[in-house]
Amino acid sequence: MSSRAHLCEGGPVTTENWDERVAAAWATFDDYAEEDAADFRAVIDALVAELPDDSALGPFEQACAWDSTGHSDKAAPLYREALARGLSGYRRRRAKIQLSSSLRNIGQPEEGVKLLTPELDGPSDELDDAVRACLALCLADLGREREGLSLVLGALAPHLPRYQRSMANYARLLVEPED
Repeated sequence: MSSRAHLCEGGPVTTENWDERVAAAWATFDDYAEEDAADFRAVIDALVAELPDDSALGPFEQACAWDSTGHSDKAAPLYREALARGLSGYRRRRAKIQLSSSLRNIGQPEEGVKLLTPELDGPSDELDDAVRACLALCLADLGREREGLSLVLGALAPHLPRYQRSMANYARLLVEPED
């Protein structure tokens, strides 16, 4: 990540410093009562105001704040904007998962399926299970529960202390065509 300096509070602030301050803000999220959600979003907005106008990080963090305070409808366009601006790496994958969840919440699960399905074949990371869980919810909303259950069982199987092979096979059989 670039350590390019930004001016904030009268002095230079590195991108790393900004990331640390965003993480610190999110660490306080549970300290805000539901009726104080706007106060939390204001903290995120103040941090976003420090970024260049064309930054992909700004709309991503704002989307997360709207989403986390129960406003998927306001989050979805911001996730799309962040992705369109070139959000990359780990945050890009998070944005796709979170956008899919938001789309599902606002009655557009088919878009969530289109967005997440390619992630099943992408590089693997710690978000793999979240991809499968969110995709399973979108599929269930579309009446494709067997596919969703297959994804969830497939994600769960490696975490089981026993029965890993059996659960993986059951997951596969849920979606395999019958002979």
